[in-house]
Amino acid sequence: VVSNKKLIYVATAQALDDEMRRRIRHHQSRREKRWQLLEEPIRLSSILKQYDSPDHCILVDCLTLWLCNCLFAVDSSTWVFERSALIDLLPNLSASVLLVGNEVGSGVVPLGKENRDFVDESGRLHQSLAALCDEVTYITAGLPQKLKSKSKLA
Repeated sequence: VVSNKKLIYVATAQALDDEMRRRIRHHQSRREKRWQLLEEPIRLSSILKQYDSPDHCILVDCLTLWLCNCLFAVDSSTWVFERSALIDLLPNLSASVLLVGNEVGSGVVPLGKENRDFVDESGRLHQSLAALCDEVTYITAGLPQKLKSKSKLA
């Protein structure tokens, strides 16, 4: 990452088991030391608002885990509230914001209502965010595919 901005990494993962703890350690070992780490599994819009500045570049990793955290929160209204708060906030931020999510709807239709609901909500979230974003890049096998790019030329 080449940037003169302060780099802020917002991690949404929760280390709830050994496998996830290993994944988190692996991510941490690969991350440049310049990144300030913030951990927020649910209140994403709050943390973005708190650290919003034109001098900041904020990377959110990952929206798919955030969705899981919200959907399975104790309060069933968490997802609706948090999704709306994020969608409403993003256009008003002055920071550069990079959002990472996983494509989960390209495979077979999963078994079980909860799994299908998750895939549907993920698709709706990513579609809503893509409509707001200046750029959207889909990465498969490490190869970026530009899906949307606002031209800097009028």
